[in-house]
Amino acid sequence: MKAPAEKSFEEKKKIHDKGIEEGAAQLTQEKVHQVVQQMLSAEGGARLKAYIETCSHCGLCSEACHYYLSNDNNPIYSPAGKVKQTIGEIVKKKGKVSVDFIKEACEISFTECNLCRRCVMYCPFGIDVAYMMLFMRRICHKLGVVPQYIQDTAHSHSATLNQMWVKEDEWIDTLQWQEEEAQDEFPDLRIPIEKEGADIFYSVIGPEPKFRAQLIYQMAVIMYASGADWTMPATPGWDNSDMCMYTGDVEMVARLKKVHFETAMRLKNKRIVMGECGHAFRSVHDVGNRFLGWKMAPLPVVHAIEFYYELLRDRKIRIKNKLSQPVTFHDPCNIVRGRGLHEMGRYVINETCKTFIEMHPNREHNFCCAAGGGVINCGPPFRNKRVTGNRVKADQLAEAKKKGAEIVIAPCHNCHGGLEDIIKHYELGMELKFLGDILYEVMEK
Repeated sequence: MKAPAEKSFEEKKKIHDKGIEEGAAQLTQEKVHQVVQQMLSAEGGARLKAYIETCSHCGLCSEACHYYLSNDNNPIYSPAGKVKQTIGEIVKKKGKVSVDFIKEACEISFTECNLCRRCVMYCPFGIDVAYMMLFMRRICHKLGVVPQYIQDTAHSHSATLNQMWVKEDEWIDTLQWQEEEAQDEFPDLRIPIEKEGADIFYSVIGPEPKFRAQLIYQMAVIMYASGADWTMPATPGWDNSDMCMYTGDVEMVARLKKVHFETAMRLKNKRIVMGECGHAFRSVHDVGNRFLGWKMAPLPVVHAIEFYYELLRDRKIRIKNKLSQPVTFHDPCNIVRGRGLHEMGRYVINETCKTFIEMHPNREHNFCCAAGGGVINCGPPFRNKRVTGNRVKADQLAEAKKKGAEIVIAPCHNCHGGLEDIIKHYELGMELKFLGDILYEVMEK
């Protein structure tokens, strides 16, 4: 293990972010103290206290964190170190911290932790550092100090009920456009809109109609070929993404998930099938329902991996020719550590690809892409920090490439964004695909 580089937060390169700076400019130390005290008394219960008081600073979490490993084992990037620099100091000083402290704590909690929960597995006490970073973000949200890009996305979602400001007629136009494109290949294919009683309510994240409409096309073909009874809504409620979950705006999370669930229930659909997105699945399956006061979602929620697995297992989709190029698989945190879909993902790959090369570590031990947890959504000011903060991911991919892997499969939108930057920055020369890309390419149509 290399000797830790003794670099403090003050010595790190300062990154200017308009949201953080302008939010902080509105604060006084008294206001900070007041809001933090309210948060600690109202929401900082036994769980926070137990985590803070239990941590023995043993350092076992450090080796689990890609930021720590990629920054030459600098202890300020260790999970325990990040807690100490943020919520730990706030609890210790009972909220009597400066405005400058809040700015630094905001940057650490939003851009130096992906909330991936890898460190939780290595902590002997099971301390959930992601929970504490989210608590810090919640304080920042209450103070109005949030990185500008992710706050803009959260505002868009709260105003239009989708994060990309897609108007209702544009959404329907996109579905009809993809239907017409697909009808060139399959003349009787339809993208059913507002079909009551359908087995499947299919939902996607905001960027799909905006930037990746071909994924809607591909899923329409997969639904068509498998004979699925499905629909998509014409009204708001189609966007299952959730940056509010990462800005600490839990009230808005509940509102957005309520719209999503109510849209599926209005159509009397039997289950929600979601596209290939990890954070959206975390929000719909595991977070939004709890903020609404429900133990579980009101109807079954299925990630695309589970759906593809069902189709292949039940032979509703048949493979014409397996993909010949060697592939490797990136296990997304939210659906593997969070849901345990790693073996289903491998089943789909082995059914559709001739040569599968594991990257190491893998499954629940896989390293995060460094885009998740809303970090990539904090935008260009923090891009270089994010990419250099995940050098270990580049090493992991390079090792898989040495063994012959040409394609990286990542069934998550945020992972695509993060891995795309890593592949480009470290000049790895690997192709990046969704599972749906592969399935569409090799299936009988």
